[in-house]
Amino acid sequence: MTTRLERTVTYGILALFSVIALTPVIGILSTAFGSQDSLDTGFSLPEGGLHWSNFADAWNRGHFGTYLGNSVLVTVAVVAATTVLAVLAAYAFGVMRFPGSTVLFYLFVIGLTLPQEALVVPLYFDLRYAELTDTYWALILPQTAQSLAFGVFWMRTYFRGSARSVIEAARIDGANTWTTLWRVLVPMGRPAISTMVVITFMWTWNEFLMALVMVSDEAHRTVPLGLAFFQGQHSSDAALLAAASVLIALPVVVVYVALQRRFIEGMLGGAVKE
Repeated sequence: MTTRLERTVTYGILALFSVIALTPVIGILSTAFGSQDSLDTGFSLPEGGLHWSNFADAWNRGHFGTYLGNSVLVTVAVVAATTVLAVLAAYAFGVMRFPGSTVLFYLFVIGLTLPQEALVVPLYFDLRYAELTDTYWALILPQTAQSLAFGVFWMRTYFRGSARSVIEAARIDGANTWTTLWRVLVPMGRPAISTMVVITFMWTWNEFLMALVMVSDEAHRTVPLGLAFFQGQHSSDAALLAAASVLIALPVVVVYVALQRRFIEGMLGGAVKE
């Protein structure tokens, strides 16, 4: 039983860290709704009310409609491909037994240790040789490969921790390997899959270096790259920059809020375990 003093200290610590975490967010929102003529970037209330027009101005001046469409296309493709491939590979590594499975799994894990900066230059020359630079494939293929390392590691942990009795019961009922995966384990593993989807979405949506190296034409820019160019053109307009940052971060917030419950369930343990 916790005492009242312990509860008070716990809530006090949580409140302190909440304030620390929310301070930058409040500052950005305060600046985004402020006047474009004002040089204040603090936490004071905007003069003359909330300036919602900042978001429309940032959207139109920065061509974020095009960039947003590019980011949605790339992110959806990467998340979908990563989810399907990671589930299939992790099921093979976590449930099935075949020669060389351990070696192949650790080859996937090595991908978690390789820094992107060490791969992006040779990867650029390979894609340029294949005439894939300045295309969506130059963004989708490398980011899918990068995300697979984490996806396979994450989902293999879930499959290895799944209730063996459930798998054996499915096989006794006549379910083959494919049916056991998609009809039994995948529905049980929705929290784990949702966690992987959210993390992969955030990584892909915020990816900057890959887009900077692989894309040179404006038609294929993603929102992080578009924001960098927008910042160079409007470096003195804090309100527009803050409004553009809010617009770019909003999809990530929406996806997290929509999958928050399953994301937390996946982080805390996921599906049924013995």
